[in-house]
Amino acid sequence: MVRTISEQGIEQGRKPDVTVVSAKVWNANAMTYGAIAEPPQLGVEVVSTNWDDDYIDKRAEYERLGVPEYWIIDYLAVASRAYLGNPKRPTVFVHHLQGDGTYHTKLFRDTEAIASPTFPDLQLTMAQILTASQLHRW
Repeated sequence: MVRTISEQGIEQGRKPDVTVVSAKVWNANAMTYGAIAEPPQLGVEVVSTNWDDDYIDKRAEYERLGVPEYWIIDYLAVASRAYLGNPKRPTVFVHHLQGDGTYHTKLFRDTEAIASPTFPDLQLTMAQILTASQLHRW
């Protein structure tokens, strides 16, 4: 779990679907039952019916916390057209924290290779994610 702070200053915890933390952060928190207070290197959320949490609330909280990289994987294209376009298409959004503390966002669809600052050699596409989701019935 990652400790975040809401816009109203309320401390809360988030459990990204995938979290990448450094060994140093992991080892410093391995014996505690609380949330990790340091920002993870990467947080990934797989969108479900409460998609606005991922696109709005979690994005803002991770940005405030200083999470260097945040992905939103909308493999079912459930978010609004304001995010996904018309027609709506499955999309991976990669948010990369800039020097001014705000996210710069790139989106990836179909067979475009997802560019990840955390994993620069990653060779993964939205099409491959869709194939895996159909095989495993997320």
